Formats: sequence, structure tokens, C-alpha cells
Amino acid sequence: QVQLVESGGGLVQPGGSLRLSCAASGSIFRINAMGWYRHAPGKERELVARIFSSGSTNAADSVKGRFAISRDNAKNTVYLQMNSLKPEDTAVYYCNANIMDTLLLGRDYWGQGTQVTVSS
Repeated sequence: QVQLVESGGGLVQPGGSLRLSCAASGSIFRINAMGWYRHAPGKERELVARIFSSGSTNAADSVKGRFAISRDNAKNTVYLQMNSLKPEDTAVYYCNANIMDTLLLGRDYWGQGTQVTVSS
């Protein structure tokens, strides 16, 4: 089995920063893309940022220049550094990873979600 465990959410004032972490564990053969999605009340879930095994990244236009995604392959962990946070960044953030397990079966896995609230 494969699990994704997230940490780092919380309450922050506008203009503040938070760092999310997501660690993958279990019967992992290879991790392909890792990324973060968010789901705000009344809105559809959206991709925030994604990083591929090559190190290339993509991100939503709304977070470019403010958020940075990175990964530590040795630790099977992906990070999302969020700076200059705005109230509209408030959402539940979900970690996502495309993983091939030791049975060579590949699929997307999801974390449990972590709440990020930006408010004064």
C-alpha cells in the first residue's frame, strides 16, 4: 500500500507564508509527478502546482510568483512554499502523486487534505 501524509496547513494573515509538506510511503517503486490541488467552498478543485520526476514544474497563473513547488526524491516528499498569501488562497489543499508500486501498478494517490486559511 501507498500513503500520502500532509502537514503544514493552518491560519495565516494576508501577506504571510506557509509551507506544506507531503511525504509518500509504502510499497513504492517509482514516483512520477507530485503536486498540490486545492478545493475552496463553492469552487471546483483546481491544480495549484505540479512537479515531474525530471524537475520541471507547472503552476496555476493565480499562484505564479508567490508559490514554489519542490521535491526531495530521497525522502519521497513534495513541498509547497506559499508566500504573499491572499484570502482567496483559503482552501483545503490536497497532495497528489502518480506512483508505480512494487507490483508495477501505477495510479494517482491523494493525501487527506490540509486546511489553509488566510484571514486577518
